[in-house]
Amino acid sequence: MSEATAGLIDRALSRISAVWRDMASSVTGEEDQSLEAQMRACLDGRGGEVSARNRSAKLAQAYQALDEAGRLDFLRVLAGFDADAAAVAKAYDGVRTAGDAMVRASATAELRRALEPPRVRLLTQFTSIPDGCKFLVDLRALLTKARGADKLLAALESDLRGLLGAWFDIGFLEMHRIDWNSPAALLEKLVDYEAVHAITSWRDLKNRLDSDRRCYAFFHPRMPGEPLIFVEVALVRGLSDSVQKLLDEDAPVQDPREADTAIFYSISNCQPGLAGISFGNFLIKRVVAELSAEFRNLKTFATLSPIPGFRRWLDQTLAAAAHDLLSPEENASLGSAYPAETGAASLAGIVGTQGWWGEPGLRKTAEPILTRLCARYLLNEGRGKRALDPVAHFHLSNGARVERLNLAADTSDKGAKESATLMVNYLYDPAKIEDWHEDYAGEGKRNASTAVRKLARGWG
Repeated sequence: MSEATAGLIDRALSRISAVWRDMASSVTGEEDQSLEAQMRACLDGRGGEVSARNRSAKLAQAYQALDEAGRLDFLRVLAGFDADAAAVAKAYDGVRTAGDAMVRASATAELRRALEPPRVRLLTQFTSIPDGCKFLVDLRALLTKARGADKLLAALESDLRGLLGAWFDIGFLEMHRIDWNSPAALLEKLVDYEAVHAITSWRDLKNRLDSDRRCYAFFHPRMPGEPLIFVEVALVRGLSDSVQKLLDEDAPVQDPREADTAIFYSISNCQPGLAGISFGNFLIKRVVAELSAEFRNLKTFATLSPIPGFRRWLDQTLAAAAHDLLSPEENASLGSAYPAETGAASLAGIVGTQGWWGEPGLRKTAEPILTRLCARYLLNEGRGKRALDPVAHFHLSNGARVERLNLAADTSDKGAKESATLMVNYLYDPAKIEDWHEDYAGEGKRNASTAVRKLARGWG
């Protein structure tokens, strides 16, 4: 996190805490109550809505003042406000013994009410205070990280996820473009939240927001200054095959009216507390529609995406040295380029060599083998119907197809360590998105171009 961003967050927390403190100060006679007693007071609702909001603000202020261990204790107390077992049993008996459909409908409604834990009502009360939604999103971020085998915390996290899933439904979200004229506080958050290709300077950020670039984000009306997810797009000619070239600050700015391709090169989720609540597929489709309307010349919508799990899979596969992994010809060429006991050991040695892709002999030998194995990884490897690579799963489930593999597409240390420098273009065809989504979601079918599918068949 940059010093500027850290300062921004500190100032925001100070502002929020000051608001909560002012609200909490009107709660009198409860200063020495335990957390459990304060939570019960919130649930009892004494004094009407204003008093309930002020008590919620006091609880939020108390939570923010705690260290992580104290916050977990707070959450365990909150999780303890579970459904009343006796009331649930009584309501269930009412359903079980109902004599007709009308009585059963009434009894079922009563059972639903009995099953709802009081903690859900408490969580909902936090939305009435300033920045209450952001407070709950951050609270779930801690829950997902710390719940482990704690069943009470897991139950609380499940309740909160259900609430956030409803509150952050796509119908409530707003898509806005972020550009160089956006508020500085928002630009600082863009720098901090970028999770794919780190933004290294203000010049780098300005380059990504220039006239031949676009950045769009989803926002929630109750969190107007906080992006939920954002996507960065480059307007270019043809499919991009290098992220370093795409982000080159010294490259001339292109006329977006001459571009025929929109390249989605970074998609970043900004709120850990909203993990598991999907926005990415909707954002991509909205951006495709937005760009299509703005630039009639755009014919291709594709990504330049990382393959974060490939190198791990490759290293494990080479170590296992399966007999059908490499063809006799591949074993021979690898042994000539990088002598070792086996072809698998030779390939492992090559990809473990610093800057190997810049050595013509090593690259000529390794490139066709690595692209073939990467095609196999993307199209054949998985858990059940799900692609093994998380980014592949994301784009395939959103209705894309694997279009092209590119060696030396990310030559950063991260790119070499995660994917042996390979990146992949996923193609989004507006006319095929729904069909390709159904293929993957229903049958686990991974659509790909003819060239990539041929690579994935292997050498046998």
